[in-house]
Amino acid sequence: MSLTLTELTQRLDEADYLVDEGLSMALFLAQAVGQPLLLEGEPGVGKTAAAIALAHALDTTFLRLQCYEGITASEALYEWNYPHQLLSIRTAEADGGADESDLFTEKFLLNRPLLQAVRHSGPRPAVLLIDEIDRSDDEFEALLFEFLAEGSVTVPELGTFKAEVPPVVILTSNRSRELHDALKRRCYYHWIEYPSVERSAAIVRRNVPGGTDELVKAATNFIARTRSLDLDKPPGLAEAIDWVSALHALGISELERETALSTLGAIAKSPDDLSTITTELANEIGSMGPASEGAA
Repeated sequence: MSLTLTELTQRLDEADYLVDEGLSMALFLAQAVGQPLLLEGEPGVGKTAAAIALAHALDTTFLRLQCYEGITASEALYEWNYPHQLLSIRTAEADGGADESDLFTEKFLLNRPLLQAVRHSGPRPAVLLIDEIDRSDDEFEALLFEFLAEGSVTVPELGTFKAEVPPVVILTSNRSRELHDALKRRCYYHWIEYPSVERSAAIVRRNVPGGTDELVKAATNFIARTRSLDLDKPPGLAEAIDWVSALHALGISELERETALSTLGAIAKSPDDLSTITTELANEIGSMGPASEGAA
């Protein structure tokens, strides 16, 4: 039985994942209606964390398929255990005969994330994260269509496996390339914005409970300011958490120039960004009021 919108929002909060109304609704529909959910947004806004938090909220199994360039069907769907098949052949030959039809049976089948999700027995549906789908290619997207549309995976030698307890499917994309319309049509869509400074601070406090209010406010305000700069990779919520964690580990209770400059590797991910952020921090470190943008 699916949770109500209010129940789900509360459980996400208990899992230390704070959501706005839009994301809360998207996650609710993913588990209530059963339609795959495509989450897009800048890196570091919490797309992957949303799927993990949803699995915690539903108290169910979490499965993850990390996509990358060149990912194949065998890594996502299933593959055959070739070493065990070869051993079986040799054993059968030693016993006086081998039957190749025995090689493609359940005992040699290796379930990969999509088939694992389909074969999950419940009682609660598994949460399947298909992470960074934009890093795969068009051919791999096409492989997903049967699974996304019908909740099934076909193994030619064994037939079609259809989910008795359909999984909750979350796909994420950083928009490094445009996804195929056929995939988008199968999904409910939600764009995750950078959170407001206030909500960013609340989330960072949940993840770094020992950080002082002054440090958290100053760090999240500054990171919000940096997103207006010309950066290759603007820092997201994940970087804010990393930075405050680093400062807290050093025993820092308020943002000050020397230590802040020495820990910028938590938020700047290229030499050019490091130079730009260093200049901004040097200019702003003594006068960090509320960020004018509110939400980046």
